[in-house]
Amino acid sequence: MAFEDYKTKPSVVLVYTGEGKGKTSASVGLLGRALGNGWRVAFIQFIKHWDVSEHTFIREIQPLYGKKLFFFKGGKGFYNAGDLSAKNITPEEHRLAAELTFETAMDCATNGNYELVICDEINNAVNDGLLNIQDIKQLITQRNPATSLCLTGRNFKSELLDLVDIATEMKKIKHHFDDNFLANKGIDF
Repeated sequence: MAFEDYKTKPSVVLVYTGEGKGKTSASVGLLGRALGNGWRVAFIQFIKHWDVSEHTFIREIQPLYGKKLFFFKGGKGFYNAGDLSAKNITPEEHRLAAELTFETAMDCATNGNYELVICDEINNAVNDGLLNIQDIKQLITQRNPATSLCLTGRNFKSELLDLVDIATEMKKIKHHFDDNFLANKGIDF
């Protein structure tokens, strides 16, 4: 097939999933690429409630981009993750936070105000039962035709694979956490 026979799509759905590091990092890179292209971007965070480096970065560049960059941090922390779980947050509070965050993501994906909506850690919210698979299906199928969508987090549901355009699985080969070292700020979060 000759190069001129290829077409571009008005929008795409991307997935960054897997057990390896780099899903959020890839989505932040995508955010930078989209803003550099003059796009309006919404970055919706489903799990991380504590301040992590990407949140600081987004807040600091926000004044440069004004209404072209929307940031919403709606998570309550890790859910049902042993010692890493958010303490003193009930399952109901986690579920309600996930639902509110989903409503925000749905609005951003359908209102036509953004060329890219990034739903960071949404796959975790579905895997943990805070949202259901129909929520992601609705987000994908009802988004504005001109809005690209990026879904990150572990355990993307394979039955949704036919609905996405690009899916990348981050595979862990080695991580220092397995040797009882904590995550490094600026590298891991």
